[in-house]
Amino acid sequence: MLSRRVLLIALAGAPLAACNTAQGEGPQLAASADLTNSFATLPGEPEKVSAVELARGRPELSRALVPYKGEERPGTVIVRTNERKLYLVLGDSKAIRYPVGVGRAGKQWQGRASVEGKHVDPAWAPPDEIKRDNPRLPDVIAGGSPRNPMGPRALTLSGGEQYAIHGTNRPHSVGTFATYGCIRMFNEDIVDLFDRVNVGTEVLVTL
Repeated sequence: MLSRRVLLIALAGAPLAACNTAQGEGPQLAASADLTNSFATLPGEPEKVSAVELARGRPELSRALVPYKGEERPGTVIVRTNERKLYLVLGDSKAIRYPVGVGRAGKQWQGRASVEGKHVDPAWAPPDEIKRDNPRLPDVIAGGSPRNPMGPRALTLSGGEQYAIHGTNRPHSVGTFATYGCIRMFNEDIVDLFDRVNVGTEVLVTL
């Protein structure tokens, strides 16, 4: 049974659970704290700033082609939590590096998973916990809305109750320890990654 504290991605009348506690053979928790979702801060007015603007003068927030000397095969997605970076491994000892927002203290996890679903303009249904704290929130924020905290794309991950890699309407949170376990990207970057990976892509999250 799914936890009451879930993130729902409502698509074609068939909501999916994401960004809550992983169990079973999927990602392993790095802490015993209960993980709920990526949205402790509720969507209000979206930030009107682009990834390019934020990365200006801050190269650590820029997407970049970088050397890669690890053992993961091309096509693998690697998230290095302490770096707040996501790498898509390419051939020829190279990778594309993206800045990401990751779990705050006590909400981080590590392990292997795979991309289980690819979702365009996912709608968001606030979990019960967030609705209790913020009763004025609507039951669903439509996909494509600037107030939708999922952004324009979401990649749900395998492993029990799921996590996701997704966009954001809070770009200033990218590059920080901001979430409850999901991987948050600039909208421009999640669209780029979304177009490069397929369902079944391997995902490795390390601390």
